[in-house]
Formats: sequence, C-alpha cells, structure tokens
Amino acid sequence: MELKRKEFTYRGKTMDELKALDVREFAKYLKARQRRTVLRQFQDIEKFVSRAKEKISKEKKLKTHKRDLVIVPGMVGMKIQIYDGHGFIPIEIIGEMLGHRFGEFALTRKKVNHGTAGIGATKGSKAKAK
Repeated sequence: MELKRKEFTYRGKTMDELKALDVREFAKYLKARQRRTVLRQFQDIEKFVSRAKEKISKEKKLKTHKRDLVIVPGMVGMKIQIYDGHGFIPIEIIGEMLGHRFGEFALTRKKVNHGTAGIGATKGSKAKAK
C-alpha cells in the first residue's frame, strides 16, 4: 500500500487553478484584511511578480525590502531574500504561505542569548573581584 501525499488546496482550489487566476480574482478567496490590501496594491503585486520572474529566469538573487506585500499564487515556488532590518533572509515561498505577508517570515527581532554576568553585575561577583 502506497501512501500518497495529500494535494495542497486553498479554500477548495488546487494550486493549478489558483495560478490561473488574476491577482484580483484570487483576492476573493482571501480574508477581509488581506483582500483589502491586495485590491489596493494589486498593481504593485503584479509588478513585483513580473520583475521576479524576469530576475529568476536570469538566475539572479531576488532581494526585496517590501515586507508588506501579500503572497499570491504567482509567487509560489520562488526563492526570495527578504530584508529584516539587518540583513536579507532567504525564504522559499510555498502554498501554505498564501495570504500572508513577506514580513511574517523574516522576523526583525532575534532571540537573545545572554552570556555570563560580568564583574560587578551581581552581588556575588563583587565579592569575588576584591
């Protein structure tokens, strides 16, 4: 018995059906906030997707500062580097990311790894320093 991997669907549509949709048609399947953003920024999103396809066809790295763009089906499969305020974080866009924004996948704050306390930082270390 072979186990088949379940095919990805978004709101009942397969990825092929989603890729055939226009950006504004895809917006109908999004939640209200993302739909509003996509319908207001659809020209920016379409421009980004067309530029991205050109750059990727030339096998160049695609870097962007646009953390507010909503991910649409035309971006699925792309490898993009998103700016996090310090550097560019490489991200591969998959189907589960549809409707989310770039910034959600390139976090601006990192986990703090505290080292040991310095001399004078604690009462016990003051006694040892003398």
